[in-house]
Amino acid sequence: MLELQQDTERRIVEGCVENDRLAQEQLFKLHFGTMMGMCLRYTQDKEEARSIVNQGFLKVFQKIHTFRFEGSLQGWIRKLVFNALSDYFKKKAKLVNLVPIEEHQEISQRAKVLDDFYVSDLLVLVDRLPPATKEVFRLYALEGFSHPEIADQVKISVGTSKWHLANARKLLKNIISTNKSQLDLYAG
Repeated sequence: MLELQQDTERRIVEGCVENDRLAQEQLFKLHFGTMMGMCLRYTQDKEEARSIVNQGFLKVFQKIHTFRFEGSLQGWIRKLVFNALSDYFKKKAKLVNLVPIEEHQEISQRAKVLDDFYVSDLLVLVDRLPPATKEVFRLYALEGFSHPEIADQVKISVGTSKWHLANARKLLKNIISTNKSQLDLYAG
């Protein structure tokens, strides 16, 4: 079954490299839902999320020739869409600074945090995590691996993988809430 999936992925990727529209459509349809879900975790606006996903897939199709079948295709796509997400919020943060202060007060707290705090800044904070926790977080959140895949790759149990992910989230929340002034330095 896994071999069939890998063969199908290889065929689709090769079609995308050759600029085959049908292969591009297949790749998009296979991964759109997952990427849309990821983007909706950062923005509640479906049109905004759809725009980010489309920008991410544009990058995917522009760089598909660089994919070497080392690691998961979904993880590779997730990384490019995540970069599009980061770019979007950086651009949005620049535009928000032009909006009068009265309108700033209407922005939800979550959106305000995302505007002030770039995704790339989060990656700097991820480097502060303990090595095993950082590795599991990176594999799960950025590369798109499942807990069973991480457990197999890192030689730990699925439960330990889940614990490391929960611990990473807890540690990142603590770092963010206690070091807000340092975050302003990163964003500057």
